[in-house]
Amino acid sequence: MIPAADRMRYAQGGALTDERRAFREQLRMEAAERFRQGDENPVIAHDLRVSVRSVQRWRRAWSQNGPRALASKGPASLPLLSDELFAVLERELAKGPVGHSWPDQTWTLSRIKTLIWRRFHKSYTVQGRAALLKRHGWSCQVPARRAIERDENLVAGWVKETRPRVEGPWRRSTPGSSSRTRPDSR
Repeated sequence: MIPAADRMRYAQGGALTDERRAFREQLRMEAAERFRQGDENPVIAHDLRVSVRSVQRWRRAWSQNGPRALASKGPASLPLLSDELFAVLERELAKGPVGHSWPDQTWTLSRIKTLIWRRFHKSYTVQGRAALLKRHGWSCQVPARRAIERDENLVAGWVKETRPRVEGPWRRSTPGSSSRTRPDSR
């Protein structure tokens, strides 16, 4: 099982921001006022543009504990790496993989996991690492590399002469059928 701190709440890359959390709390407080006025759940849901199920859940909490039950409880979990620790991680990443004893200059999520463990003794899932980096402005990049030994003339010759023989013709020489079940109609 994945620890609660490693689970992502939203597919876009993380939990709610402080502004979004405050916005949702304001919606719940507006709903509480409407509960006090006696409005029906579907009307409240329509006006606030939320699901009826959410309004039902809010009304149940409100009826048991009043408006304070609808107050935000804060973030679901704190990030494993604070902004200060992430700044340290960025400095480590800036040294490059070779600076951390890997044979080439490619950062992978697996290497970043190892670096985070070595430096901070914290563990992230693959999705958690990707979300952490994305949240801080990093993106996935694939290097475009060509072999140093590559001979463009030989490659062009192979593409022109050898490839057509190996792959065969792209089109049929006779009209055919697109039906897989009636090959005799070709």
